[in-house]
Amino acid sequence: MSSDVVTEAARRRTFAIISHPDAGKTTLTEKLLLYAGVVQSAGAVKARGGRTAARSDWMEMERERGISVSSTVLQFPYGDCMMNLLDTPGHKDFSEDTYRVLTAVDAAVMVLDSAKGIEPQTRKLFEVCRARNTPIITFLNKQDRPGLTPLELADDIANTLDLALAPLMWPVGPSGALFGLLDTRQDVLIRADRTARGAFIGDEETLKGDDAIALAGAALGQAREECELLDLSYGGWDQEAFESGQLSAVLAGSALTNQGVRQLLDALVSIAPSPTPREQVDGAMRPLDAPFAGIVFKIQANVDPSHRDQMAFVRACSGRFERGEPLTQSSNGRVVTTKHAASVLGQERETVEEAFPGDIVALVNARNLRIGETVYAGPPVEFPPLPRFEPEVFASARPLDVSKAKQFRTGVEQLDAEGVIQALIEDGNHSRPIIATVGALQMDVFKHRMRAEYNVEVELGGNNIQVVRRTDAATAQKLREIGGIRIADRSDGALLALFENKYRLERLQRDEPSLTLKPMVDL
Repeated sequence: MSSDVVTEAARRRTFAIISHPDAGKTTLTEKLLLYAGVVQSAGAVKARGGRTAARSDWMEMERERGISVSSTVLQFPYGDCMMNLLDTPGHKDFSEDTYRVLTAVDAAVMVLDSAKGIEPQTRKLFEVCRARNTPIITFLNKQDRPGLTPLELADDIANTLDLALAPLMWPVGPSGALFGLLDTRQDVLIRADRTARGAFIGDEETLKGDDAIALAGAALGQAREECELLDLSYGGWDQEAFESGQLSAVLAGSALTNQGVRQLLDALVSIAPSPTPREQVDGAMRPLDAPFAGIVFKIQANVDPSHRDQMAFVRACSGRFERGEPLTQSSNGRVVTTKHAASVLGQERETVEEAFPGDIVALVNARNLRIGETVYAGPPVEFPPLPRFEPEVFASARPLDVSKAKQFRTGVEQLDAEGVIQALIEDGNHSRPIIATVGALQMDVFKHRMRAEYNVEVELGGNNIQVVRRTDAATAQKLREIGGIRIADRSDGALLALFENKYRLERLQRDEPSLTLKPMVDL
């Protein structure tokens, strides 16, 4: 059995796609599904003018606004590999969801808009990857449109992110006129036929020697010179440096017109790492062939609104998962049933009988699970918990219709379990919680989902909170005696001190240095 587990793990490629909003991430996600044969035609991302919504954007609010507000798990075969693709929100207000996703993957694809280069959210997401030494493949998107030159993009990446680069698929042609892609390892030019909005896969040909020169002319020589310059600057391709996160493989193309999409899939198969042993709380590395253990990195309620269900997404870290086998949750020793286990493709799901390290398993209606905890078979094991971001936006919440207090509390608890919000409870008052989020747009998501999924209209009010810190019982009692500082409980057991501004916090820390007041998370 252990040899089967190791062999199956070697076939897995588990990766996230990260980007700034509007860089083309969701379009690229759908085109990867097209080239993998999962869908027969690709729809447009924003679902305007009667077009089809993207396969990964299943939530109603995502279809309305044309942005991703929740990470999506997509599993599909490609060649001899099983791909686990985690499409993440690009908007900065949903960075906490993205951070949790990045703890569950073995590599990331960083999508850049070639007209804009590195943008603020791209940099923030990259820093999260760097903190975990996550290998990064950079995809220079929108090469069919006018924008920065490839070398300007390379300089921006290298200087802004302090990252070495190795060009694997380089654009050939002047800005906005893409002749094809130079495969630097094979020294061939790859040209793809365009189809209407890239809805279908066009023909592709590989050109060498005089045929390549006839198509691209001097542009081919220029592309070769640019790649040679980058290789001289950064030392060329190095698999070890890539897997340690010190060097990024660079590919280029256009997700909209399908150019470079197949090459990106092939690169994920050939260079992206398969799952490796994961560190436990005690510092030991969990072998791939140890008994099954996984970590809950995402919870999503109402994936199927008609059934009011809830899914806990578990990244398999070791062993073989078998449907029906009872698991234990690390936080309280309770048994987790796995009869209703599924693999998912957006909103669609299929019953999964087994899974291996790298796979994502959705446990349906496992309502006691929390984000960050471990589920396991056999002897106890626990992986380090997933930290939560420090909230920056706060609002008191109440239902407009008091007769719906029960639905209100259910909705708040479930959205808190998902990580959409953090519900802070003062003095056990669940009827008027403080809703805390990383960004303002998350408040809109909270109100929308409470209305659409729980039939509760919510009123949000101000509360003069600007800063929150973790504390302990002794300090909380001292703060109550001082006065003017609110104390609240969070669902994970954390005790929090709420301050009206940072100056009050700084003064208190200066006057009372022995008090326990810790930042929420330190990346």
